[in-house]
Amino acid sequence: MKSNGRSHLQGLMLALALAASSALALPTVASAVEVMAFTPAALDAAKASGKPIIIDVTAPWCPTCRAQKPILSKLLAEPAYRDVVFFSIDFDSQKPFLRKLGVSAQSTLIAYRGAREAARSTGDTDAVSIRTLLDKAI
Repeated sequence: MKSNGRSHLQGLMLALALAASSALALPTVASAVEVMAFTPAALDAAKASGKPIIIDVTAPWCPTCRAQKPILSKLLAEPAYRDVVFFSIDFDSQKPFLRKLGVSAQSTLIAYRGAREAARSTGDTDAVSIRTLLDKAI
């Protein structure tokens, strides 16, 4: 009887540990939207397609970028954004192209409506204003 109680306790502890780890896991950006590998040619093709485009300039060491990820994930999973082409650009390794875009800081979000830049923000972690930026692309 004692071992039966112990196995129930162990099962409960395992279930709690799994639930806690799931709750703490950060969602990936754009879980419902495909994250495109960034190249200048891919961006040009996306612009030519006329689809809405979001560029996320990020760095793995950036706390603001980490705060933006779950917000972007949640918003981009919404049906309104299903046609968005999403590019994630590494701030540290894409400097020449970032200069062409006029980007000087990580945590920059750029929205394009087709070939035209529609909105830009840097350091924004407010879900409402990020939604407003996304809406300007669609």
